[in-house]
Amino acid sequence: MKTTLSTGIALAVLSHAGISQAQLRDIAEPEDAVQIQEAPEQQNTNTPNNSDKLTANYLEGAWSKSKTSEVLNETMRIKFEYDALALSEAEEIAVKNLMEAGARFHTLYLEQRHPQARAVEAYLEEETTRNDLDEVFRIMKGPIATTSDNKRKAFLKVEAETPSRNVYPDGITRDELDAFLRAHPEARDEILDLRAVVKRADEAEKSDAFDKLDLFPALDILHPGLREKIEAAEDYFALPYSVAYAEDIMFIYDRLTHAAEVMKEDDIAFSRFLKLRAVDLLTDNYDGGDAAWVTGDFTGNLNAQIGSYETYDDALYGVKSFFSLSLLQRDIEKSAELAASIGDIQAIEDALPYTANKEVRSNIPVAVYNVIADYGQARGTNTATILPNEGHLSRQYGRTILIRSNVLTNEKIFADSKSSFQAAIVAEHHDDLELEGNFYRTLWHEIGHYMGPDQTKDGQDIDAALQDTADLMEEMKADLVSLFSAQKLHDAGKYSDAELRAIYASGILRVLNKNQPRRDQAYGTMQLIQWNWFLERYVLSMEDGKLTINYELYPDAVESLLERVLDLQYQGDREAANDFVENWTDWDADLHGQIGDLMKAAPGANYRLVTYEALGE
Repeated sequence: MKTTLSTGIALAVLSHAGISQAQLRDIAEPEDAVQIQEAPEQQNTNTPNNSDKLTANYLEGAWSKSKTSEVLNETMRIKFEYDALALSEAEEIAVKNLMEAGARFHTLYLEQRHPQARAVEAYLEEETTRNDLDEVFRIMKGPIATTSDNKRKAFLKVEAETPSRNVYPDGITRDELDAFLRAHPEARDEILDLRAVVKRADEAEKSDAFDKLDLFPALDILHPGLREKIEAAEDYFALPYSVAYAEDIMFIYDRLTHAAEVMKEDDIAFSRFLKLRAVDLLTDNYDGGDAAWVTGDFTGNLNAQIGSYETYDDALYGVKSFFSLSLLQRDIEKSAELAASIGDIQAIEDALPYTANKEVRSNIPVAVYNVIADYGQARGTNTATILPNEGHLSRQYGRTILIRSNVLTNEKIFADSKSSFQAAIVAEHHDDLELEGNFYRTLWHEIGHYMGPDQTKDGQDIDAALQDTADLMEEMKADLVSLFSAQKLHDAGKYSDAELRAIYASGILRVLNKNQPRRDQAYGTMQLIQWNWFLERYVLSMEDGKLTINYELYPDAVESLLERVLDLQYQGDREAANDFVENWTDWDADLHGQIGDLMKAAPGANYRLVTYEALGE
């Protein structure tokens, strides 16, 4: 029998489940199944499924060059280099395979965000007369731009963006889907699953799903009962990511498997993680890979964030994860220094203003890295990550923190931040903001995700209970824990007065918005809530058209808001959480708007375009 990728996967995965090779040979294999390659060559990872790419004219009515220049002239260009000489031969091969997987993840992410984004990506690669549009597409990660006044507008001829993005049926409203879930409560968990696309239960969608299961029998085996559920579905059904994006996931599986194989001698723990994550992508269950990722003792130079985790792009329910891959090179010396400086996390957890305190791990796996290349949702200038997010995994295995040093300590980015800070704040505080303060505030923001309740009082995961408000509450909690921790560490002699002030100043810059945030912007919304809370408690006040900071009032304001956020998470009442957000997101054009205008007028950039030496850019 010809060994195809689908059979190879089935043999590897199912041999542990007691299914014999003889039984597997009975699985029909199509002639056009993806072939396993001994030495994979670079392939075109951007081939769209959209058949209209050959005839569509996305340039019709596109932004003019003068219009795109308004974006490009306000764009900071950053190039991330990496130390290729520090890598072993096996690591170099693994990097190549992981970058190929990342490129496919990036295209998948574009497809998740907009139904035409994948076709547009391929179109712009072939279209050479408008490189300006290609750059805007890269900055915006799709054909919809965020304008300088925070509006979402198409800059090419594509459909308007909808809250459903491309992970729910086109144009569906939350009211429609809520009505379906009320009538079919048994379908709720599957419909709102973290890693499943919601499809209309029409013949075309069902037929397409069956075709993919026919093409890749391993997926049929790994998702028992899926065919029957799709066949019986009325109105809507949930299609696991591995099936919805089957061809792409198989390609990525192949690349991760090759990377795992070459890393066996250099870093067996990283190799095991890659191998398990490859299988995770086929089952849409990350338990195995995340356990290996969080608890593994990686001894080499590489680490990687791989898969779909964050739900910020889901504007309908806030529950669907979007794809990313972040390929990282470890800074061994800085990682050791950082791990030794964290201190007693349990003491800070015990001091948090809520009654359901828990035990937390003090030996948090935290390390400092330099970005080699980012893809999908991770592409940009993300400073740090803590994962996994799923409550049962973090409770059982903990989480891992990835500090991106070449982002967090980038001089161009910090200079831009300081320019905004000095534009908004009175002169006496201009020197309060320091790079080190921003570093430690960011570090403890990530540690802050470890702390506080990870379940509601009735045992639900907070994400499931708060849904579209969960992300902003979690990010706000982490911000506030970071500031709360700074005071405790200062009192314990870990920070000097100047270092504490620098962390506090970074916390102030964090909450200042240049534009009124949209409700679907988790970060902007939670920042505005903090800004208003600090105004209400006179930590911030207007003085001659700028903001002045009262540092003495800072600790009480932080603790009072943190207490409120922790309680909202613990209660798990989505309506109460939404009411809180509504009450604390007022935008005053004469105050917030004036400060935002000052920040926008300051020297600096509103957009960032990142390129990577590893990609030959």
